[in-house]
Amino acid sequence: MAKDRKIDMVILGLLSHEDLTGYDIKKRIDGAISFFWKGSFGSIYPALSIMEEEGLVKRKKAGNSGSREKILYHITDRGHEALKTWLNEEKTSNDLKYETLLKLYFGGAERKEVTLHNIEIFEENVRSDLAVLKTYKDNLEGSRDNEDHMYYYLTVLFGIETYEAYLKWCSKAKKILG
Repeated sequence: MAKDRKIDMVILGLLSHEDLTGYDIKKRIDGAISFFWKGSFGSIYPALSIMEEEGLVKRKKAGNSGSREKILYHITDRGHEALKTWLNEEKTSNDLKYETLLKLYFGGAERKEVTLHNIEIFEENVRSDLAVLKTYKDNLEGSRDNEDHMYYYLTVLFGIETYEAYLKWCSKAKKILG
């Protein structure tokens, strides 16, 4: 497996909890994981095919869903080992890519109002995401005794504190540009 294919680890991590269809995997990524990781059908299905060839996952038929046969994916023992190996790697990539910051960096090429507007859009999105994260936190508060939920809770706390810092930065940036 290619080392830079983190989508594989996302899929294996999700499958370590339950068997899922490709569509279910996309829904999970678009949910709580979307705050720190993205994935498209265009990356999920090719990854599933490659991982199936590598023996990391296997298909299970789960009946029909309308006119289509529903295919569930199941993590294999080899897949569990690959996930554990990745979890134990000390080297990680924590790339940060914010188009808003890229636009800010080059903001001198346009009027300040444009940059202020971009910051306001960013701020609005952060507020919206922060509200969702706080709902997740409230839902997880009572179930932290479940080991998986404790880890979910920790990622939510990270998100909340990060997004609160983003809002603080937005206020400062607007004052400086205002």
